[in-house]
Amino acid sequence: MRDKTQANSAEPGDRLVRTGGIVFFVGAVATLVTVAPLLLDKSPFPTYMFGLSMLMGVGFLIAGAGVLRTAAAQRRRARSVQ
Repeated sequence: MRDKTQANSAEPGDRLVRTGGIVFFVGAVATLVTVAPLLLDKSPFPTYMFGLSMLMGVGFLIAGAGVLRTAAAQRRRARSVQ
């Protein structure tokens, strides 16, 4: 039986994955900016910059939640077809 889902249709967790990717990227940039002065013997940034580096982990968790949500929706859809 052919699946009737279109190739460009949005899954329930797609927004979470995209948001997680953006948050992860912002955290990665913040990490590079925070570590650069330490490697270049400059004065370090304030402590809140190290907190911004934690956005990498937050973004990873958000994207992971989106993947799990998409997998659950696909599993429900597969069970309803049978």
